[in-house]
Amino acid sequence: MLKKNIIGKVYKRPWGSYETFVLEKNYQVKRIIVKSGGYLSLQKHFKRAEHWVIVSGTPTVIVGKKKKKLAAGDHVYVPLETMHRVMNLSKKPVVFIEVQYGSYLGEDDIVRLDDIYDRA
Repeated sequence: MLKKNIIGKVYKRPWGSYETFVLEKNYQVKRIIVKSGGYLSLQKHFKRAEHWVIVSGTPTVIVGKKKKKLAAGDHVYVPLETMHRVMNLSKKPVVFIEVQYGSYLGEDDIVRLDDIYDRA
């Protein structure tokens, strides 16, 4: 079940935090901050795709079988059911905007394949 995020509330996670700016039936816009040394789960989604725009920092990302380092201004498309992860291997925070879109946007559509915080 999709739980409505409170727009503007900051949600803390072991890897950093996120804030939802827009939440509609089939799309959502978040600002995500990944602290130095933070790793999001290696994950995939069955009901949504994502598009990331890097605002600051230099994340290393995995999308499918490709791994690359990004910088401010770079963007990434994560198709439905594609394995992905964001890692901050630098000393400065990484900030990116994530646009999710699909038939369902709930946090319970996260399939964790690997998680350094034991949430898999």
